[in-house]
Amino acid sequence: MRLCYFNDFRLGVIKGDQVVDITEVGKDIPQRDTRDIIVGLIERWPAYKAKVEKAAADGKGVPLKSVRLRAPVPRPGSTICMAVNYMENGTLPQKPAISAFHKGPTAIIGDGDTMVLPDAPATIFEGEAEIAVVIGPAATNVSLANAMKHVFGYTCFIDGSARGLVPSTNIFFPMKSRDTFAPIGPCLVTADEIPDPHNLRITLSNNGKVMQDFNTSDMAHNIPRCIEWMSAIQTLEPGDILATGTNHRGLHSFMDGDKIELTIEKLGTLHINIKDELKRAWARTTRLEHKEKGGEGPHTLQTGGKYAKA
Repeated sequence: MRLCYFNDFRLGVIKGDQVVDITEVGKDIPQRDTRDIIVGLIERWPAYKAKVEKAAADGKGVPLKSVRLRAPVPRPGSTICMAVNYMENGTLPQKPAISAFHKGPTAIIGDGDTMVLPDAPATIFEGEAEIAVVIGPAATNVSLANAMKHVFGYTCFIDGSARGLVPSTNIFFPMKSRDTFAPIGPCLVTADEIPDPHNLRITLSNNGKVMQDFNTSDMAHNIPRCIEWMSAIQTLEPGDILATGTNHRGLHSFMDGDKIELTIEKLGTLHINIKDELKRAWARTTRLEHKEKGGEGPHTLQTGGKYAKA
């Protein structure tokens, strides 16, 4: 099943090229407004699944192209991102140490929305293509063997980054947890539709050119291990987002006016725009290309605009 939010945060089910409004199914779920229904629905899924299926089957759909999709989980309790969790096409000599960080709630945006690059002296702005897990039943100290029982579904995720900010002792907060830096969507695909999340192709295109192209089979710490490790630190609650990391070789500069498309096999395509009022500029070089050309540091230097070094 493909769950989504659309227009003024109506909850829907996508069926082919149609979307069926099922908001009324969750009207008795406690909520501030309709943006909270999805988390309540996930928490109560065994009792509501049949109702959702019936509403989707009986309801009259409207063309998907006629609606505005929104973030499928607009208000997750936690958005957790695994750090350095790919083997870089098998080129790393050993698995990186498992690690993670949080993003703030205002980082979440949806399909067709805009990532805004802030006025901050970052050395580069990047966006990392990732598959994200949406948690189902709450997970506390779960075992590796039981971890996948806590997966409700999956969605596309872009991890926005403002690299090179100080203080260097707390890099993740100023780099990662900015408004609009966690695009997700276009929908939430339930786990029963994805039998093997560790064998999915991920591509990210910038202005029509493919920049990242890798497979989730390159993940260093697989999804059960990530859930096991994270749930030993904090309880993962229904609707929480756990992004699983990226292959860094295709990372490149995000700049004003860019049109980004993240496609994950079986999950669909997430579209976002990039806005930078300062119109800063970098070479459109991937990290791998930069390294192969003998460049210093992990990425190309800023070439123009505020904060560019002479």
